[in-house]
Amino acid sequence: MRTGHGYSGCHHGELLQGFFRGPGGTPRPGLVTLPSPAAGVHARFRPDPELTGVTVHPPGRTKAARAAGLALRRVTPPGAPWGGRLRLAGPVTPGLGMGSSTADVVAAVRAVADACGAVPDPHTVARIAVAAEGASDPLMFDDPAARLFAQRDGVVVEVLGPSLPPLLVLGCLLDGGRPVDTPAGEPAVPAARLVDAYEELRDRLRAALAVGDPAGVAAVATRSARLHRTDDQLDRLLAAAEVPGVLGVQIAHSGSVAGLLVDPAGADPAVVVERADRALRATGLAVTGPFVVGTGSAAVAAGACR
Repeated sequence: MRTGHGYSGCHHGELLQGFFRGPGGTPRPGLVTLPSPAAGVHARFRPDPELTGVTVHPPGRTKAARAAGLALRRVTPPGAPWGGRLRLAGPVTPGLGMGSSTADVVAAVRAVADACGAVPDPHTVARIAVAAEGASDPLMFDDPAARLFAQRDGVVVEVLGPSLPPLLVLGCLLDGGRPVDTPAGEPAVPAARLVDAYEELRDRLRAALAVGDPAGVAAVATRSARLHRTDDQLDRLLAAAEVPGVLGVQIAHSGSVAGLLVDPAGADPAVVVERADRALRATGLAVTGPFVVGTGSAAVAAGACR
């Protein structure tokens, strides 16, 4: 085996999160994440036959070390070392709701696989990720499809569309950017009427993706945010969303990152972002800056974020 390398991107919170019915009708937690083009984790794994486990740097990234150990048993050939040294690097702050722990895990698994010349399929990585951290984000899927992902089962519930439409996101931080720990225990299933509300949002998101409707996507994300929290922080974000040209909001359902959503093909999106930036700052929310995601995002980013 050689020294292996792996990478995983992160996300910027969710467009939709709640409980959704699977094939058997039983509601399970699920989410649709908003990609982040600016953040990610690099991993380097160096096999060491003298070690019987995985050491990790920086210390404390135990989920990534656990995932690397599981990957050594599941994706490497017989006779490969069961130990090694894992090093992680990246600018992602843990606890903001950007999937930093899953990015650690996915990058680690890919680095272990690369050490023996293997490329694990994303479904295998998803199973390892859930085993390592209890709940996982769908960062192991690199294509642009929008997925409803069961984060505590590690399975794709539904591919809702081949991609997001172009969305201009003005990022910000709620709660002063205070890190949030994802609850270890599985949440209780809510009342049937709330599950019905989430299923309606699932249908609305699928329909918006089918026609490439950024306003429809933003409406779903805004309603999902309202279902998740009702407090002063969300009120501030919603107040800033009153700026003409802002379509809605999105938040991390376990974390601090949030954003205002704008159509980059709309009327003068750069002016909309400038006014929205001022509105966010006026409410006391810290602005992190704009980015564009979705089909054709590279083509529209320059004009929208000038």
